[in-house]
Amino acid sequence: MAEEVKVLAANRRARFDYHILDTFEAGMVLTGAEIKSMRLGEMSISEAYVRPQRGELFLLNAHIQPYSHSGDKEYDPRRPRKLLMHRKEIDRLVRELETKGTTIVPLQIHLSKGRAKLQIGLGKGKAAPDKRQDIKKRETDREIARAMSKR
Repeated sequence: MAEEVKVLAANRRARFDYHILDTFEAGMVLTGAEIKSMRLGEMSISEAYVRPQRGELFLLNAHIQPYSHSGDKEYDPRRPRKLLMHRKEIDRLVRELETKGTTIVPLQIHLSKGRAKLQIGLGKGKAAPDKRQDIKKRETDREIARAMSKR
């Protein structure tokens, strides 16, 4: 039986703005109200980023709407959320960040076996000419697909 994965939120700009060199999966430390809100799809990671702090990784600036039935009035939708990964993976990512121009980009949040997981990518920023090439390639792929479907 294949593992069922439900994508809750995706950062569609990430692959356009960065060359993704490697991807990792991390668990997240969340409150009960946050996971309920995420299951309803009330979240955004388009402006989020990942930073190492004191030997741990944190997801910063991810917006999770307050759960409507929660009694927590002091809830901060953009609070830092700790990521759960193996020590070797964290050390490798921190070493890679020391390379000039690399960053950790959140790609998507999904549910795997009922648990919220964050897919992160080690990325290197793209220059404007690279982005133009991506747009040109996407347009030619569309034209080819149209021509094939007309047959």
